[in-house]
Amino acid sequence: MDEDAFQQLAESQQALGMSLETDFDSGAETHVAWFELSDDQQLQRAQLAAAALLGGAKSNQVGVKLLGDDWETAWQKNWHAMPIGERFCVRPSFCDRLESKQGEGDYIDVVLDPGMAFGTGQHATTRLCLEAIERICEAKLLESLLDMGAGSGLLAISAGKLGAKGIVAIDNDPISVEASKVNAKVNGVELESLLNDTPPAQKFDLVVANILAGPLIEMAPKLANAVGSHLILSGLLIEQVEMVTQAYIDAGMELVRSDTKEEWASVELKPGA
Repeated sequence: MDEDAFQQLAESQQALGMSLETDFDSGAETHVAWFELSDDQQLQRAQLAAAALLGGAKSNQVGVKLLGDDWETAWQKNWHAMPIGERFCVRPSFCDRLESKQGEGDYIDVVLDPGMAFGTGQHATTRLCLEAIERICEAKLLESLLDMGAGSGLLAISAGKLGAKGIVAIDNDPISVEASKVNAKVNGVELESLLNDTPPAQKFDLVVANILAGPLIEMAPKLANAVGSHLILSGLLIEQVEMVTQAYIDAGMELVRSDTKEEWASVELKPGA
């Protein structure tokens, strides 16, 4: 069951919240949703399991667990500080920061608590974007950056930790806009967080958009026009790379590279000559 299907399932059953949890050692991913306890617990468990099976999950992939009195914090035990790329460590505030890598200096510590806004570093597309941002920021100092569809602001904040300036984070969800503001303040990064669904007219050294293939194709002309030097696109399944890339080539961009992780992909482009 993919993320969209799980989200639709959880919302249909009136979930209080949901998350994607990744095992630190194996990399195995688990979709988790939590619900208010009903008076008839046996019936509720059966209904939730049946809904998951009808939604396409296999019987050995479904589990329903009753949390104890510590339910408000029990979910935290599954979260860990997570190294990404060569330098980043993304962690919730309730987890200790990782020790420095021997002989290689400290990790760049990014604090981000799980919440309603998408983007905690758990998903493969987010990790692909962070690795690309790290590579580009090591090569040049970015004077401006646009994070389109910013979610929690993780990508924008991480670039800011690497010295990027003139950061603008845009999302069409008011919750995400507020999350970006709060998370930036927690991490000591200055950025402008805006509510919108279209790219601004100005140009940026780096534009990053970790959204979905459909919206990326739809906004290709305007997003390509905002690129001064580098463009990173993700949120793509591997089989979607060709059609998304072609939309940006048609908008005047050139493909620089494509990277994959699991079944997901990112592409990097630059303005055409």
